[in-house]
Amino acid sequence: MSDKISNKDKKDWENFISSSDKLQNKDKVNKVKVYLKIKSVDLHGYTIEEANKFIEKFINQSYLENVKKLIVVTGKGLHSQNEQDPYLSKDLSILKYSVPDFIKGNQELMKKVIEIKDADIKDGGNGAFYIYLKKSTL
Repeated sequence: MSDKISNKDKKDWENFISSSDKLQNKDKVNKVKVYLKIKSVDLHGYTIEEANKFIEKFINQSYLENVKKLIVVTGKGLHSQNEQDPYLSKDLSILKYSVPDFIKGNQELMKKVIEIKDADIKDGGNGAFYIYLKKSTL
């Protein structure tokens, strides 16, 4: 490497020093924060019919409001009264199974849904699920 500075480098340095342009501070990272619109509902105490009617309205309204993520808390079915009725299936009468099945079976709702998946522990774990909605076209 040479100790001499080229004339081009000297000229570039002089232009830089005399320039009034501000340099970007690289210590400050410009992050664009993306906030998801999120709504949640707790269906504890609802019957299957009440829960299905409510979730249909809830999805439709949230879709119109461009909400992206719904947190639906159903509980784990530990206190369900279905054990008293021998004609009810223990798994299918519990909201955590029946509500997602209702949504998946409703073509109009599924046009608005991207994905249904289990919730993280912080949002209810096995007693909740997420519904991710498409962007509203209205």
